[in-house]
Amino acid sequence: MSASSVPGGAGRAWQEPAEAVLLPVLALSAALLAFGAFVRLSGHDPVEVWTLLFKGAFGDSFSWQNTLQRAAPLMLTALAVALPAQAGLTVIGGEGALVLGALAGAALPIVLPGLSGMTGTALMLLAGATAGAAWVALAGWLRQARGVNETISSLLLGYLAIALFKHLVEGPLRDPASLNKPSTPPVAESLRIGGLPWDGAVTDVHWGLAWGVLLCLAAGVWLTFTASGFALRVVGSNVRAARLVGLPALGLILAGCALGGACAGLAGAIEVLAVHTAANASLISGMGYTGILVSFVARHNPWAIPPVAILFGGFGAAGSLLQRRLDLPDASVLVLQGFAFVMILAAEAGRGRLLRSWGVNR
Repeated sequence: MSASSVPGGAGRAWQEPAEAVLLPVLALSAALLAFGAFVRLSGHDPVEVWTLLFKGAFGDSFSWQNTLQRAAPLMLTALAVALPAQAGLTVIGGEGALVLGALAGAALPIVLPGLSGMTGTALMLLAGATAGAAWVALAGWLRQARGVNETISSLLLGYLAIALFKHLVEGPLRDPASLNKPSTPPVAESLRIGGLPWDGAVTDVHWGLAWGVLLCLAAGVWLTFTASGFALRVVGSNVRAARLVGLPALGLILAGCALGGACAGLAGAIEVLAVHTAANASLISGMGYTGILVSFVARHNPWAIPPVAILFGGFGAAGSLLQRRLDLPDASVLVLQGFAFVMILAAEAGRGRLLRSWGVNR
């Protein structure tokens, strides 16, 4: 699949800033309108729902902390889609890389019982990133070496990763003390990641947020200002032309997939160390799939991923408020996410007509 066939493909979002902003704004606005119509059919006032969405996401410091905590893994799982997309591949295996990263991080102290302190934490994060990198790179290799469609292979590999995760957590790696909820043994206190400091206090927002923002910024700098990043985008634009000029297309594609997978695997390890303190079924929560949506709305631009991740983290945080105030299911925000995904695809399909109607010359 060439980059030209990927919405927001390699290089496009970097060259057309007006289009890169207008299309997501239009898509999200249409999604909110569609969601309003949906809740209206359920007998609720759309304006009240939109207001509660905003309050639940950004209304006070508690809402902000909840939003930012949810946004942290979305930034990293979005990079698992965005970086392969710059190489021209549509990889949607972030969920599998995330759960394997969580599993690898949680399993390392079992294999090496002496782990402690910052060194042990760093090794657990490295184990998670390595597992995620290998898993997504496998989808890239299957594409290049065997001609297997990377979208299908990464999706199926994701299901395989979840099955492997459940087998090990409920079997060989299970903590005997986890009766009702099978889990790996809890991570030692000295290995856990704490919260970010703010105004003299420690918040509920863990350091994974800083990792997410930093890696998004670093990925954008790499793609924009380095020779290897430019080469990756050239491969994504036209792999045959890249080979003709002597670029190592296979190596660059595998690197893009591995780096993206490493980000998702790192997200899983961070969730274990900062939120869940063990690997269990709570980690299979769809963060990898939401990362796909975040990347598409950001048009695979790493610099645009943090604000989009915060927005969708806010939608997730607002679900409980909608449930308490309006008796809407907490999962109703998934309907909003679904509308957003459909609208961003529709906006990409009709981008020329939309931009002309807004007076933007291509």
